[in-house]
Amino acid sequence: MTDQYQTPLVSRYASKSMSKLFSPQNKYETWRELWIALAEGQKRAGLPVTDAQIKALKTHVKNIDFKRVAFHENRTKHEVMAHIHAYAEVAPEAEGILHLGATSSYVMDNGDLIVFRQALELIYQKLLLTIEILSKFANNYAETACVGFTHFQEAQPTTVGKRACTWLQDLYFDALEIKGVLQNFPFLGVRGATGTQSSFLALLESEKKVRDLESHVAQSFGFTSTYDIVTQTYPRKFDVKLSTVCSGIAVSLHKFATDIRLLSHTGEIQEPFEEKQVGSSAMPYKKNPMRSERICSIARFVLSLEQNAAYTASLQWLERSLDDSANRRMSIPQMFLGVDSLLQIAINLIPNLRVELKEIERRYQNALPKFSQELQIMELSKQGVSRQKAHEELRKKGVSKEHQSDEKALLGTSISQVKNFLKEKISPLIKERKQLDITSLEV
Repeated sequence: MTDQYQTPLVSRYASKSMSKLFSPQNKYETWRELWIALAEGQKRAGLPVTDAQIKALKTHVKNIDFKRVAFHENRTKHEVMAHIHAYAEVAPEAEGILHLGATSSYVMDNGDLIVFRQALELIYQKLLLTIEILSKFANNYAETACVGFTHFQEAQPTTVGKRACTWLQDLYFDALEIKGVLQNFPFLGVRGATGTQSSFLALLESEKKVRDLESHVAQSFGFTSTYDIVTQTYPRKFDVKLSTVCSGIAVSLHKFATDIRLLSHTGEIQEPFEEKQVGSSAMPYKKNPMRSERICSIARFVLSLEQNAAYTASLQWLERSLDDSANRRMSIPQMFLGVDSLLQIAINLIPNLRVELKEIERRYQNALPKFSQELQIMELSKQGVSRQKAHEELRKKGVSKEHQSDEKALLGTSISQVKNFLKEKISPLIKERKQLDITSLEV
């Protein structure tokens, strides 16, 4: 334990993989790699940058003395300058070419985009795994009839699998959104203090060389495009897009977890409960759906961050202001850590859900006489009776246990909807996940 506050997202909920992405070590190693890529590109463009200088920078990428960084930051009150000084101390031969032509946003914003893309790729992989697991659940119970609820009142029958497909379809939409963002994920590039590239043009004396330098740096980190127009920073509107796709997953999993909580109350689906697990410190008999409750709790936090990103983007002044910095430093990592946490819980919860078939069947049989009334209205309408008149007569008559329903007809196209959806929409995503060959995905 420690006497300093630590975010529960790291200490309790998120994966080590996601936490590592947003660690100081990874962040500042990424900065150093950006400085190396800049120096390599400038050497290619003809500037007096030597192989020895680049080698010195590469040798000390991981050798970050955070005490020296803190010393310099306390003195300069500037984070980037502190890291430049600390890097130059371990690679003194490269001091003269370090950060040449760049402004702070070169490492800060490009570094953020590199990490954000890695984080979104990790989220996408876990989302596909969640979809695969939930699709198995939906397929297993595609034909399991159950009571359907509207307003949490008994309505018409559905199947457990079709209900699961409502959760699955939401996640399917999320996957499409993330895939679109990943396919169009631009880099800031080398743009200078106000996005004009004037410092780099002064150094290289050729617009083509400036473009080539930017292309080299972007490609060094796997980016195929850069923004057409930027200021000192990349457009904060992009953070809104990131927050939208992350909040989309939070919406989907909150809906899923809420339904599990409701079905836990009816006794139809229960969370796993381990032998020594305690549901309440006061009531020994309690078996609360705590995993679903945790999903809802974290999801609400993630949802609140979407509005925060919109505020930040809307309040940027002209070519740059710094009122976004402290905010983004807190909100964006926690947004990714939160979504990672949600998926971690879902991946472990879904395969272990207990579908209480006896309770489902009992409720279904008790409600069966009610369900037949809608089919009776349809039958009377085909015989020429006014639909409204048939409805009123049956409402007054009440439920009759004498009427025998075709239980298969009550389910309508539920079963085929599930089968078709899984085959046409979900199978391609599962195939894509298997092609990724994720053998080290931490769950």
